[in-house]
Amino acid sequence: MRMRAGGVKGCLATLAGALFLFGCGQVVPPSQQVPPKPPIPPTAVEAGVAAGPPIASLKLTKEKAASALRSFVESCPVLLRRQDASGLTQAADWQPACDAAPSVSPDGAVGFFQTYFETVRVYDGAAYVTGYYEPEIAGVRQRQPGFDVPVYALPDDLVRRWSDDVPQSERVGRPPLARIDESGKVVPYYTRAEIEDGALANRGLEIAWVADPVEFFFLQIQGSGRIRTPDGAIIRIGYAGQNGWPYTGIGSVMRERGLFGTGPGQYPASMQGIMQYLREHPREGDALMRMNASWVFFRELTGDGPLGALGVPVRPQASVAADPKYVPLGAPVFLKTDRKEVNHLWIAQDTGGAIKGPNRLDSFWGAGDYAREIAGGMSARGEALVLVPVGTLAKLQAR
Repeated sequence: MRMRAGGVKGCLATLAGALFLFGCGQVVPPSQQVPPKPPIPPTAVEAGVAAGPPIASLKLTKEKAASALRSFVESCPVLLRRQDASGLTQAADWQPACDAAPSVSPDGAVGFFQTYFETVRVYDGAAYVTGYYEPEIAGVRQRQPGFDVPVYALPDDLVRRWSDDVPQSERVGRPPLARIDESGKVVPYYTRAEIEDGALANRGLEIAWVADPVEFFFLQIQGSGRIRTPDGAIIRIGYAGQNGWPYTGIGSVMRERGLFGTGPGQYPASMQGIMQYLREHPREGDALMRMNASWVFFRELTGDGPLGALGVPVRPQASVAADPKYVPLGAPVFLKTDRKEVNHLWIAQDTGGAIKGPNRLDSFWGAGDYAREIAGGMSARGEALVLVPVGTLAKLQAR
């Protein structure tokens, strides 16, 4: 969604997963510090690509291969026109597989992947996998008692502009997100605290109103979700934009404060543990959430699933978020980790603010209690294999 939440991002974030919550680790004393590793080259080709094992040796299951095939078919229209930022492939390389895929039956999915693809390891192949899901929270269309937290659409005063204080020589890349104040000066956009205090009130931006600020905070991290009204209606919302302030992982703050652990006054190092702390300490929890100045704006979605960065629905246990500099968006990815739940074939259909680097992946688990539980605690390490069209490695070697 996505943020993982939305590169969904178009993103689900996005927003998302344990690393997205925790950010960087604890400070290590100088005597124990390890020399920094050299920087990883900026694309898969520059980071290094090696041949992986034959697909037949991966022992794909019919069920998971069929799910991956469905998502691959949905990705093909974008895959065939999208420039591959990883440098691994050209759009035309995917044409044979995309032409064949729609006519393949679920029973033929394993054979399809074996016929049209080969595996490669990017960089060292060592994968770190977290999880994200589509939250469902209580809300209403029109504000009423008990539903006081606004869900805002993208405001029209959120612009990309350079401040006059930034010299021309330093204006590199896209201008930052900002707003124009009453005097005509370019200033940073409103922070989370300012928005919660009413900076956007009475402007007609409210898509809905929700009941629980903690649930909504985590929905923003995920980058999309569902709002269920008291009469059972569902309002599906997706990432529309962000206020320009950097994301601060409140989990990392809690860890620095010694709040994670098994002792008295400590909480599990998971999404569930963070939510428990926020509910049991409302004043401190509110201040902690406000440390994350980033705010996500939404748009109402139609269709049968939340949209990933490719603009197609992400599917439970079939879609992953990846860094497009190392994995072509739309490509299949096979995972073998210390968490059996993720050990199968996925399709890279999303991106995320915390999903950066080779073999850093965020698995999508859908909606509901199971999805929430498994995504909130997902932290898997192992190996990632990217599936690319047959002949890709030979072309790379020839170049």
